Amino acid sequence: MSLDSLIAALPEGTVVTDPDIVASYRQDRAADPDAGTALAVVRPTRTEEVQATLRWASGHGIAVVPRGAGTGLSGGATALDGAIVLSTERMRDITVDTATRTAVAQPGLLNAEVKKAVAAHGLWYPPDPSSFEICSIGGNIATNAGGLCCVKYGVTTDYVLGLQVVLADGTAVRLGGPRLKDVAGLSLTKLFVGSEGTLGVITEVTLKLLPAQHSPCTVVASFDSVEAAARAVVTITGKIRPSMLEFMDSVAINAVEDKLKMGLDRNAAAMMVAASDEKGPAGHDDAEFMARVFTENGATEVFSTSDPDEGEAFVAARRFAIPAVEAKGSLLLEDVGVPLPALADLVAGIEKIAAQRDVLISVIAHAGDGNTHPLIVFDPADADMAQRAALAFGEIMDLAVTLGGTITGEHGVGRLKRPWLAGQIGPEAMELNRRIKDALDPAGILNPGAGI
Repeated sequence: MSLDSLIAALPEGTVVTDPDIVASYRQDRAADPDAGTALAVVRPTRTEEVQATLRWASGHGIAVVPRGAGTGLSGGATALDGAIVLSTERMRDITVDTATRTAVAQPGLLNAEVKKAVAAHGLWYPPDPSSFEICSIGGNIATNAGGLCCVKYGVTTDYVLGLQVVLADGTAVRLGGPRLKDVAGLSLTKLFVGSEGTLGVITEVTLKLLPAQHSPCTVVASFDSVEAAARAVVTITGKIRPSMLEFMDSVAINAVEDKLKMGLDRNAAAMMVAASDEKGPAGHDDAEFMARVFTENGATEVFSTSDPDEGEAFVAARRFAIPAVEAKGSLLLEDVGVPLPALADLVAGIEKIAAQRDVLISVIAHAGDGNTHPLIVFDPADADMAQRAALAFGEIMDLAVTLGGTITGEHGVGRLKRPWLAGQIGPEAMELNRRIKDALDPAGILNPGAGI
């Protein structure tokens, strides 16, 4: 396929065909082994350049794989043979409007960069995936990312007021805008949040902002029983809305302690990191309540602090859990969620799967909303172990669905979880998904094989 007309339609350097550079865009962080080799990588800076790319692709029947920062964990940005990888990494403009408490941003900005830009105006963008320093806003929207504070503040979709989206045929559409209340027409903005690049390419987003967060009070507790920790979670969320309620199992605790040397309890079966950012005495009251609940549920150690640096050290430890466990081997990263009363059953069931398949599985979780991240450790050079890990991967998703849960809470379906999607949502919902996909992308060129 000749790229001459595409190259001519775009600014110099936008289309990249160097084999070494193209190869670096084959996989996201999920490291999908079935990744192909793209025809080229396109790195636009403006909506009009995305439009030109999609017009060319639709005219030639070429698949387009949208890509943000490449930190996805479900294979949603896996390159396909002969496709165009459309990277939004160079789309990095942002403007902040303090009057409406909104920001209009291009998708290539990192989550941390958006936080920093709005903080300069005394405002706050709450969604905070553990990878917030390296993941992009566009990718966050494509997967409806969550994070540590979503137990109180919600997930990405709760902060998306408007979008500019380029459809498969190159048509640019504006949806929503800087209005807090708007029910004119169907809720099309929400349709594109979490669509994983299968319905259109997001080129601009209007984000809702909040006043700056109050300094939190943090409570850290160790348990000799995972079940006890899970019981404490249900009690806490039934009474208050903590700003954070995070879980780490013994494998994660020890992996983090190996690297950070914080003095974490290596003998603990579980550790909870909880916080309240309520203002003044209310935050201290919440912290005292959580500490009491932890103690009443058998915590072996409870530590409370209102010092922001001390609290942030434990939050950083929780954020570091995935790379710390990854030091033990390659990972298959899960993202299953269940209703809170089923959290203990999910963790116990994962322990049984790990034993039956003879693989190491660490569980970390946004425990306050039931979203867990089982981390399956394996050696890809060991074919038998890799097979056992793959079986465990599917069994964990089956377990979550059996418990009334979901195969993904915030990472997206991507390509790795697609075989299990129909089993969760059912044939009627799958057919509705396909009808929407066919209406917006009739030739099926947008991220084929991912999501729906």
